[in-house]
Amino acid sequence: MEADPDLVASDLSESIRAACRTAVGDNLRSITYFTRSAFQQVYLRSDLDSDADLAGFVQHETDDFQATDAYRGSELGEYQYTIRAFENGYMTIVTRGEHGVFVTTDGITERTSEEVASALREILVERVEAV
Repeated sequence: MEADPDLVASDLSESIRAACRTAVGDNLRSITYFTRSAFQQVYLRSDLDSDADLAGFVQHETDDFQATDAYRGSELGEYQYTIRAFENGYMTIVTRGEHGVFVTTDGITERTSEEVASALREILVERVEAV
């Protein structure tokens, strides 16, 4: 898994940031866009260190690509997104096709997670259809 500073076009990056800031506000910590082979951190809040093991996180989060495949045809309906809870924050992961975004936040409600996931799904659907 490699970092690619040119993975995300600036207009897509701005759309993702705007959608997340609108849904999450000041609780937004970071945003990372990823594919099966590369990733780009498109936002990091200024009070946070940039030394996180993003490659490790992204490698793990590509599991959502397999989850999407595994849950296809489930009586529960189409796979939507994943929320992970940590001691110091939350991560919302949304994947579509070969593209994904994970957003880390401070405190967040289920409703806010749904809002950010819905906004990101729309952006990713547009991205997948454009490719």
